[in-house]
Amino acid sequence: MPTTELVSIITVDGPSGSGKGTICRRLAQQMGWHLLDSGALYRLTALAAHHHGISTEDEESIKVVAAHLDVQFLTDHTNDIKIVLEGEEVTDAIRAEKIGTDASVVASMPGVRQALLQRQRDFAVKPGLIADGRDMGTVVFPEARLKVYLDASAEERATRRYKQLISKGVSASLEDILADIKSRDERDMNRTVSPLKPAPEAVILDTTQMTIEEVLEVVLDEAKHKGLR
Repeated sequence: MPTTELVSIITVDGPSGSGKGTICRRLAQQMGWHLLDSGALYRLTALAAHHHGISTEDEESIKVVAAHLDVQFLTDHTNDIKIVLEGEEVTDAIRAEKIGTDASVVASMPGVRQALLQRQRDFAVKPGLIADGRDMGTVVFPEARLKVYLDASAEERATRRYKQLISKGVSASLEDILADIKSRDERDMNRTVSPLKPAPEAVILDTTQMTIEEVLEVVLDEAKHKGLR
């Protein structure tokens, strides 16, 4: 029996901009559980490759980078998570649009996904884990007690990202963001290894017309029904 079967796990999968990150942070905070942002690991791999001058087309070299990621997830006094890569804080750097696009390319590489698989599973420790990603319920934690899949229209997801960037004072084009999101969706859903799709038993929520509070309430109710609260 995998040790992860002894730990309560909730997986939240879905495409970019569906609300996974916000929901998972709120869930982890309310339940007092650990949080795995699996997308951050792929972004970190892409950023590390960039730092070392490795092309996103060089799968063998990127696989080595993924297997030896020197990364720390640190919690500060405000409970915010700071991410340190090779001694440098990169919490904001990994959220750059270019890194997100490169991360989607890197994530389509079978060798990279295999290299990061056990590292992700190591996050499953008591009292429980909220796992945010694209294949958490289908591949990484198939034994999870509750699996959620969040979706939203590409237009709504692009608008959310646009507003987020503008609020931070970052110049952005809604048209470019929408094109990038559609490109990522195509790549994520059609890759040969661990394609983005709901687990057969997942609770599927279309968040296009839902608030964060409404989504959170549904997921917490589902957790309660599963005996996880």
